[in-house]
Amino acid sequence: NVYPSQDNNNQTIWIFSGSSTTSANNNIRTGSGSNTYSDQDSWQISASDNSGNIFDANKPSDVNFSLSPLFSSSSNPTDIESIQKRIPGGARTQVFAASATNTPTITGVNRTISHLFLDEDPGFADDLGIRVSGSALSYISGASFSWVGAGILSKPIGDFHAGTFRASASSPVFTANSEGSIRVVINSQVIPEPEEYALIFALFALGFVFFHRHRQRKQRQAATTS
Repeated sequence: NVYPSQDNNNQTIWIFSGSSTTSANNNIRTGSGSNTYSDQDSWQISASDNSGNIFDANKPSDVNFSLSPLFSSSSNPTDIESIQKRIPGGARTQVFAASATNTPTITGVNRTISHLFLDEDPGFADDLGIRVSGSALSYISGASFSWVGAGILSKPIGDFHAGTFRASASSPVFTANSEGSIRVVINSQVIPEPEEYALIFALFALGFVFFHRHRQRKQRQAATTS
């Protein structure tokens, strides 16, 4: 899930979840110099209805973007609070697993997802991949992994199309080699605060009261005239 940052308009929050099973032997490369597409650690992504691709503006061409752990510093206090208070147990409009507060990580091997590979591919599905810290991560066919954590990417939400995007049927081997094995949901709005919903409801209720009183006054005036 991708959201605009509430602390910095030039950033987006990437929240990882779910699990995957590899379909071949290969490896995930590092963010250092591995700025090319490969089905070993990258996906071809398009809209679920095949109507378009991910990027709208400032379209990247084979770029590894650094993914900073959201919870490693206090530079994004609003973003951190917004996610933390949606950990199960609170009455929130959208709830994240407790593991969302971790550094972006592939569990089982406990490797940090340090970069995201992004590439706008004209005429084809766009490319999105992960890169790990340290050395390349080797994996074997049938290995199972989970995805947890949240990170900050220095790219604004306006550079992306909002919507749900899925991996094409041909990539990658890091996950089940089937269509829809990876889903990317790009949300154009910040994570909605319950307080905002409460305010909207209060304004709606207030408007209804004014409307009801105005209608009663008109009815009384009509009755007096007749």
